[in-house]
Parts: sequence; C-alpha cells; structure tokens
Amino acid sequence: MKFLFDLTTDEQKKWFFTTAQSENYRFRQFRKWLFQPGVTSFESMSNLPRSLRKMLAETFTLRTMQVLAKNGEATESAEKFLLQLADGNRIETVLLHNDSGEHSVCVSTQVGCAMRCAFCASGMDGMLRNLTAGEILEQFLLVADYLKEREKTTHREERLSHAVIMGMGEPTANANALLQALEQVSSADGMGMSARKMTISTVGIPGGIAKIANCDKPYHLAVSLHAPNDALRNQIIPANRHFGVRQILRDADDYFEKTGRRVTYEYILLAGINDQSQHASELAQLLRNRNAMVNLIPCNPVPGKPFQTPSEKQIQRFVRILQNHGINVVLRHRKGDKIQAACGQLRAAHRRTRPLS
Repeated sequence: MKFLFDLTTDEQKKWFFTTAQSENYRFRQFRKWLFQPGVTSFESMSNLPRSLRKMLAETFTLRTMQVLAKNGEATESAEKFLLQLADGNRIETVLLHNDSGEHSVCVSTQVGCAMRCAFCASGMDGMLRNLTAGEILEQFLLVADYLKEREKTTHREERLSHAVIMGMGEPTANANALLQALEQVSSADGMGMSARKMTISTVGIPGGIAKIANCDKPYHLAVSLHAPNDALRNQIIPANRHFGVRQILRDADDYFEKTGRRVTYEYILLAGINDQSQHASELAQLLRNRNAMVNLIPCNPVPGKPFQTPSEKQIQRFVRILQNHGINVVLRHRKGDKIQAACGQLRAAHRRTRPLS
C-alpha cells in the first residue's frame, strides 16, 4: 500500500475526486482528521462514510514507523526516539520540552549522513538513503501523538510549537522531500505550525541554501559553521573541501537579502580544536558587519570520537571575545547529554549488521 503522507495535498485531492469520487466537503473533513494528534487509523475518522474509510484503508497506510527505543523521561528536558522505518532502517527524533506546555521537535531528513562531520555519530556508517516526504512528516505526527497522550498525566494542553531540522542527515541534500513535508506542517489545513518557528540547519552545500530561500517560506536558516577558516573546517567537516567558507557566507548573505531573516551560525566548541582565543577573534572578523547570530554549542562527547567539552572558563572566554567585537551570541544550554541526544548516538548504540526484515 502507498504511504498517504508521501502524497502532496493536490495528489490526495486528485485521489479523492477521481478514484473515490468523493465531494469537496468530504476531502476537507478528511484533511482535518489527518492532522489531529492521536488519529492513527482511517477507522477513527467517524464522520466519513464507512465505504470511504474502507477504501482508504485498502489503498493507503497512515503510519510506517515503530518506536524501538526511547531515552529520557517526560519529566526531563528532552526525550529521544529511535525509530524503525518500514524497510528496517533506523533514524532518530528528539522532543525538547519546556515548562509552558509548548515543545520543539528535532527532525531527521536522511538515514545516516554523507557529510561525515568529525564530531558527529550520524555519518559513522555513511548515508544509506534519503527519507521520503512522508517519513519526514511522520516524525512530526509521531511526537504530536505522544504529546496528546502526555496530556492525560499533565492535565493541560501539550502543543508542538517549534521545529528544528537538525537531526540525522544534511537537510538541503534532500530539499525537495523536506520542503514538501514542511508545506504540510505549516499549511492551515495541515499541522498549522508557523514557518517562522521552523529552523533548517545546513553545512552549506552548493545550491542548498538557495533552494530554501526560493521556496518563499520564512524558515529560519542555521549554518553549521564550526570553524572560522577552511583549513580547520576541512578537518571538522570534510565536505567543506568542495565549496569553502567564503562560498557559504555568500549563500547565507543571499538568503538574508531574499528573506530578510537573520542567519544563525552554529559553532560547536571542541576542546583544544576550535575553542581558542584566536579562533574566536577570527570568527568575529569573519562575521563582522553581518546581521548574524552565533549559536555556541559546547561539545556533547560521542563514544568513539576523540572530542571533549571545553572548560567553562574557556567557553566564557570565547563568548566574551565575540561579544567584545559586537557579535550577537547565544550559548546553547545542553539538554541532551543524559539521553545520547547528539545526532546518531542512540542509533549507534542499537546498531545492527543489517536492516530488520
């Protein structure tokens, strides 16, 4: 059977009107059901005719993923899900909590990753395949279902309000599927999440940022920079050898010009590697006169990787140097070290020699 969420809204509508020969108001009813948290079967769509529900169930599936493992508790600041796809491959999704009843989801776009960033566990086995639009969207639906269940214990509304596309994979290398999924997430007859509350993170592959800029949605762009020069960035992000820091900055400048949205530059602090005073000064010179934000991320150590978290003294020195040069800085609070929240960690811990059949 086809996975329903791999279809665009227009393709769903075409099936309704041609194959099911249904009326427009029935399609509107159907779309309203699709994105209600907790609705995981066509049978639950009680105001649709039984014959239509039967036809839908014989043609499409609504969910394809299984939760294989979960790290963290609902009472903690973050929970990570290890999800098994229909073909047996595995990805990760992280749910970030706050105290207001609003929550953020960190979504994957690929099985594995081809960028092979030195500090990241996602690319340890390479990139196996892109996720489909439906598989990207299903991660949103899964955590929305989970939050609906959570309401039974918190006795308040639990809402998925923000999204960061920072999970496994390079998002712009799978831009078409990603943008199709986010269209469903942000549309009024979809999940209804504001596009301004979604952040797409990229290492900056050629043409990738332009695809996001040209979709005419006000997504927030985060560039995974992690080094102020090509020599160091080539070591940390080997893919940088194909394009370089200056090209990334030009693409990011173009994004700002087209969208008017300030770009965030992510910088993971690796003890003794890229966290020295000269690195901070060079980064400040690189970003001066740009409407930019630097998001500093203390390294979350990954088993099998040699990188460590800098001392608090070293982190604060780095922050001060940037601020003294007039750079806007946010120091990310580490939420996920207890749950193996760094990309690919939970998947690596449950690695199999081959996908399940």
